[in-house]
Amino acid sequence: MFWGKPPFNPETDISDLSGKVIIVTGGNTGLGKETIMELVKHKPKRVFLAARTASKAEAAISEIKAMTPDANVTHLSLDLMSFDSIKNASSQFQSQSDRLDVLLNNAGIMATPPAKTTEGYESQFGTNHMGHALFTKLLLPTLLKTAEQPNSDVRIVNLTSEGHNMAPTGGIIFDTDKLLTYGAWTRYGQSKLANVLFTKGLAKHYPQITSVSVHPGVILTDLYAAQNQNVLFKYSIGVVSKFAFSGLKQGTFNSLWACTAEKDKLENGAYYKPVGLKSAGSPMTGYARDEKLADQLWDWTEEEFKKHGI
Repeated sequence: MFWGKPPFNPETDISDLSGKVIIVTGGNTGLGKETIMELVKHKPKRVFLAARTASKAEAAISEIKAMTPDANVTHLSLDLMSFDSIKNASSQFQSQSDRLDVLLNNAGIMATPPAKTTEGYESQFGTNHMGHALFTKLLLPTLLKTAEQPNSDVRIVNLTSEGHNMAPTGGIIFDTDKLLTYGAWTRYGQSKLANVLFTKGLAKHYPQITSVSVHPGVILTDLYAAQNQNVLFKYSIGVVSKFAFSGLKQGTFNSLWACTAEKDKLENGAYYKPVGLKSAGSPMTGYARDEKLADQLWDWTEEEFKKHGI
C-alpha cells in the first residue's frame, strides 16, 4: 500500500492517448488486462490484446468494454512459446495497422516445471525472453516507421521482476540442457535478467525508440501467494518489500507510467521500480549492469533467430 499521496494516479496522470496504437501481450488476464482497462479510459486509437487463447481474450475484451464501451480492443492471437505463432501474430498486426506507438511486453510465466518451447528453448527463458525478443524484432519496422513521424513518442516496455536477482552464476546459461538442470526459480531469474539486458540492447541498437524495463512490485495475487513457501523467493522479493502493493490495479502503475509518462522522465535502456524509480538492478550480483553480458545476449539471440531463418 502507499502512505500519503500515491506517486502515480492513472486516472489523472495519464494524458490523452488519442491516435496511439498499443499492443499488450498477456492482456487477457492479471496485470495485462488491468493495464488495458486503464489505458482505454484515455482513448487510444486501438489496443491489441495479445493472448494465446481466443475464448479467454474475448472474455477479457467483453469485460473491458463493459467498463469502457467505446474502447477499441482487438484480440491478437499469440503463443510466445512458438516462433510460428509469433510470426503469424506480427503479420496479423501489420495487416491491420500501419503504426505502433507502444509495445508492452507484459506476458510471462513464473517458476514452471522443466520444459521446452516448440523451438527447444527452456520454457521460461523461451517465453519471457526469446518469445518477446522475436515479437519485438518483427514489429520493429512498424515501430521505427512510427518513430519517424512528427511528434512521435514510440516506446517498448518490458515487464521484468526483482526476481532477476535469482539468475544463475554467470547471469545467463545459454546451453538449454544445462539450464534445465537448474531449479525453477533460478531459471525464472535468468529469464527476468534477460528482460533487463534485452532492454539495454534495444536502447543501444534503436535509440530512436524509448525502451525501458519495469518491475511491477510485489502484487498480492494467487500467483505470488502460491510461492510464499519458497525461501529464496521470499528473500529476493524481500529486498523490495517497501514496494509491496495490495492488488492488481496498483501493480499496473509502473507499466502505465512507463507507457505514458512524459518522454523526458524516462532514460532509454533503464530499469525502473515502482513507480518510476530508476534502479541499477541486481544488487546481489551486478549482472543487470553488465554491458558485456547485454551485448552477448543480444548477439546470441540474433544468431538463434538466424538459425531459424528469421
